[in-house]
Amino acid sequence: MTSTNLPVLMLKRNEERRLAAGHLWVYSNEVDTRQSPLSAFEPGSLAVIQSAAGKTLGAGYVNPRSLICARLLTRRPRAAVDAGFFERRLRTALSLRESLFDQPYYRLVFGESDGLPGLVVDRYGSVLVVQITTAGMEAVRDLLLEVLDRIFSPSGMLLRNDSSVRLLEGLTQETQVIGEVPESIVLTEGGVQFEVPLGEGQKTGWFYDQRSNRQAMHKYVKGKRVLDVFSYIGAWGLQAAAAGAAEVCCVDSSPLAQAFMEKNIAANNLTDKVRLEHGDAFDVLKTLQDTDQRFDVVIVDPPAFIKRRKDIKAGEQGYGRLNRLALKLLAPDGILISCSCSMHLPEERLQYIVHQSARKMGRSVQILERGFQCMDHPVHPAIPETAYLKTLFCRVPAT
Repeated sequence: MTSTNLPVLMLKRNEERRLAAGHLWVYSNEVDTRQSPLSAFEPGSLAVIQSAAGKTLGAGYVNPRSLICARLLTRRPRAAVDAGFFERRLRTALSLRESLFDQPYYRLVFGESDGLPGLVVDRYGSVLVVQITTAGMEAVRDLLLEVLDRIFSPSGMLLRNDSSVRLLEGLTQETQVIGEVPESIVLTEGGVQFEVPLGEGQKTGWFYDQRSNRQAMHKYVKGKRVLDVFSYIGAWGLQAAAAGAAEVCCVDSSPLAQAFMEKNIAANNLTDKVRLEHGDAFDVLKTLQDTDQRFDVVIVDPPAFIKRRKDIKAGEQGYGRLNRLALKLLAPDGILISCSCSMHLPEERLQYIVHQSARKMGRSVQILERGFQCMDHPVHPAIPETAYLKTLFCRVPAT
């Protein structure tokens, strides 16, 4: 279907400036509902997006049930949004990843940043894990799967459509297996072999976004005592052990994560270096403090404490508490690696939280490195939310 055949979504006067500047989202309060009543659109339907003056800004899909009521797919007014369109976008995304990585293990599609809003695809060799989070992408699900199959000929595809974001779009949460998808898959990162749970693991099973930051961590851990908090299946901690850490303590509350971590410890012959602590991270950190334990390197990589703007205050308090507990366990001249994947927490705010946490304890902080999401998670310059991952490598001097 070409944009000349589509209904029109008209914006209020002056609301087109943000889209003209490169943004891809239209909010419901930006639409001239007298000219374009949202109730006239089916969730996921395509539309031409026009300014109040009648200038075509592009074509996208509409969901009247969502606060983000339209997402731009193309700025070409006569472009056909069909199999060829999606194949070109997917091949463009693939060309970037193939130029960056020797092996087919990466985030293949990162939503808006790859021109495919509402779609995430992680590649695990011959297996693809797909997440569809918007009504627009749900409407073309069969077409997308057909194009993915044609380009990659995967042995299997797992649809992890269990994100809570789908509920905001009026969609149900579900999973679907197409072809042969194993319960777990093995990948190698930083010289360490990991068995990754695909169907029951967090997100899509593995966190490719921290890959470059975990690599940067290696130089800080040789001969050191390391604490890895929110360790999941050991991506940080096991790589620290393999990079020469004298001892590593991994903390996580998930029985599934700990079971896979035990497998990964054994597979890499790291049983003499790595120990596990099962329980709530805050409780375990308090217990470690009460028993006077100290670590040369403390890594805190928690899940997002801020999922919505209304959670900012409580989330910032959570990050503050976490970093204070981490600092209390840090030996003099130790290294704190503090992370946040909350899109609503800017990097400068995380830096402020770490700084204030240290000040309350009478300590100072030196920032040695700043880490961001890996290159297979490119940032769209007009959408700050795509720059969601922040990692600070901090030295905490003895005096």
